[in-house]
Amino acid sequence: MTDLHKQHCEACKLGAPVVTDQQANELILSIPSWRRQYHEGVDKLIRQFHFMEFKDAFEFSYKIANLAEREQHHPAILTEWGKVTVYWWTHKINGLHVNDFVMAAKTDVIAKLMLEKQAAS
Repeated sequence: MTDLHKQHCEACKLGAPVVTDQQANELILSIPSWRRQYHEGVDKLIRQFHFMEFKDAFEFSYKIANLAEREQHHPAILTEWGKVTVYWWTHKINGLHVNDFVMAAKTDVIAKLMLEKQAAS
């Protein structure tokens, strides 16, 4: 599952099965900075990303929004001074689908590229 970030979201229909605990435990190994959390009664993936400037947090949020549009899979994003919290889950099934793990991995790639860009500046 190390290439999770290279996969694309599959169309998820109402009633599609949520990932099992075993599947989730295997998939989360590819995204170790993320954690599963019940938030507002739904099993979600959550991660906080930290930034020195608000403009960087906003830029990161914008990049995640663009990714979400391309993949047609949308998170909850909380942008604050110094941090961005991203929640991935599948609304249609009210829980976690493989798509959520794919999108979390893609989010990590965006974060890594931003950090590399900032370090080079």
